[in-house]
Amino acid sequence: MGYVRIVNASSSDLAPMAGPGRIVLLTTSHRVAPGLLSWPAWQALRAADAVLCADGAHPQLPYLREAGIAVAQASPAAQELVDACAGGRTVVVVATGEGEPALTDGLARLAGSGRVAMPELELLPASYDLPGARLLDLVQVMDRIRVECPWSSRQTHEGLAKYGIEEAYELVEAIEAGDREELREELGDVLLQVVFHSRIAEEHPDAPFSVDDVAGGIVAKLVHRHPHVFGDEKAETPEDVKEHWLRTKAEEKRRTSVTEGVPLGQPGLALAAKLASRARTAGLDVPLPRGEGVGYELLALAVRAEAAGVDPEAALRAVARVYRDAIRQAEGTAPEQG
Repeated sequence: MGYVRIVNASSSDLAPMAGPGRIVLLTTSHRVAPGLLSWPAWQALRAADAVLCADGAHPQLPYLREAGIAVAQASPAAQELVDACAGGRTVVVVATGEGEPALTDGLARLAGSGRVAMPELELLPASYDLPGARLLDLVQVMDRIRVECPWSSRQTHEGLAKYGIEEAYELVEAIEAGDREELREELGDVLLQVVFHSRIAEEHPDAPFSVDDVAGGIVAKLVHRHPHVFGDEKAETPEDVKEHWLRTKAEEKRRTSVTEGVPLGQPGLALAAKLASRARTAGLDVPLPRGEGVGYELLALAVRAEAAGVDPEAALRAVARVYRDAIRQAEGTAPEQG
């Protein structure tokens, strides 16, 4: 039985012979470069009596044909496919989309009827997504949104800045609440900000960069700042790692002070704790400024918290939630969870 006959035949033309045969449903990932198939997949393709694919534009087809695999464009119904396997034949179906659910549902119904000798059915992944592969989908979706969405196409770095701050705070809130589903969602929102800004940056007339440049930069930074992982240096404690991180960071940015690079726009308690951390890590014994007022008291508390390994911002937020619940109880309303 030739390939053309399979494509054009009806179920009546494919008269069953002895033996139920075998159906191999070959699934591939569009996130992997076409042609990069597993060895079992190539074995199945070369040993098949027929190879079918419903999508004539499937990205794997040029590479299969280049390798000498004859592929017929066909979208057989379940019964037609069963008939094509008669006589012990093996038919490989190169899946499209989400794995041919209509075909597999039809085969399941035939098998459940008990009236058909069913071929052996094998689901064979021909290629797998690598960790992080769905990030490619995000980049592609962002590309399209940037071009076609009336709102997204007009956004700028400056206009989006406030959303970056909001999403970061919402992420922290999800972490502190211990809500795993909320955490996953908020991480996605923060990731969107990175991809969105990177997409906008591609359009800069003088200094464009892409999300690949962003990723490449942070990879190089992480490798350089972790010589105890990627090099020959040793780090026995978290403090050793932090000290080396700050030292290499200062060398990279040619900073003359440990206070350089500390954003002054962050919340006050976090700012005080960060400055105290920089001073302590650098081995500087800096007396606290003396004065009257709440600011001096808060500074002293923040420095004391940092020395004890406590995040003063997180500690204050936790107590603030307790205070919020007390207010609600005084109002006669039920306290919120988290």
